[in-house]
Amino acid sequence: MSLPYDYEIQNIVASSFTPANPKIRGSFEYALFCRYLWQKAVSVFKWTLPETWEVDFFQRVLYGLGYAVIVPTAKFGTIPQPGTVGGYNVFYEPLYALIANPLLPDLSGRQMIIDVDCSIIKLTPDYLGIGDLVGYYAEKMALASQAISVNFSNSKLSYVFGAKDKTQATTFKKMFDQILNGEPAVVIDKTLFNDDGSPNWSIFNQNLQQTYIVSDLISDLRKIEAEFDTKIGIPNANTDKRERLISDEVNANNAETSSISDLWLDTIRHGIDRTKKLFPDLPEIKVERRYNNAEQRDNVDIRPLGA
Repeated sequence: MSLPYDYEIQNIVASSFTPANPKIRGSFEYALFCRYLWQKAVSVFKWTLPETWEVDFFQRVLYGLGYAVIVPTAKFGTIPQPGTVGGYNVFYEPLYALIANPLLPDLSGRQMIIDVDCSIIKLTPDYLGIGDLVGYYAEKMALASQAISVNFSNSKLSYVFGAKDKTQATTFKKMFDQILNGEPAVVIDKTLFNDDGSPNWSIFNQNLQQTYIVSDLISDLRKIEAEFDTKIGIPNANTDKRERLISDEVNANNAETSSISDLWLDTIRHGIDRTKKLFPDLPEIKVERRYNNAEQRDNVDIRPLGA
């Protein structure tokens, strides 16, 4: 199954060529963005499926594994199942499919010839899912999110203390904690001051605006998400805070946004046609695009620049 690798596998594999890369996969933020992007990807198409099919299960199999095997069963009728394809036909396409489901013992271990005993509805021509695509952008968004959190913390006013020993360092920390907690008066030992009475600490960073880049990071996070939307076919302006786009730029983005989703749609419909041909009594199976690129861009100003 083409799903994002967990952090252990990622560490083993990636360390051979990127030994110093951040270990994002396996983190909470990575899992959060994987889930978020997965749902966005699944939302691209609207499905009409037989009542006996579980929609969520079908979509998990189709988008996760990359294809669903449509098989006739005595107990449940003709239903979608995850399976393994194998063999080669004259066009070097998979010849048969194997199903392993404890509730379908009559099919377990049986080599079912594709387009004879079963059919395949696949998402992409190469029989792969979108786990790699989701994982790639989830990792980038998780990195951006972590950078936002770190910069929020680092943008606070910082101080540097000069301590003679561990005891004095602990005293400084306690004093600073009391100040940050908002205590109106903090009593300290006069030995924490220099011999001339000046404070034994200094402001480390006074120019907060120079180091505050949260706004830029949030913008970058949105750009990463917009790029993912473009890849999967969700309309977006694809702009970098520009107030206006010329019509040619919008049309170019329309084509880019539709390219992969059009391929997915054609591949799915081809599988549906072959399934209906093999199982003519199967209730309606239909898929259509949820987003219309032209209609979804009514809010984009496409007047010529300078108008």
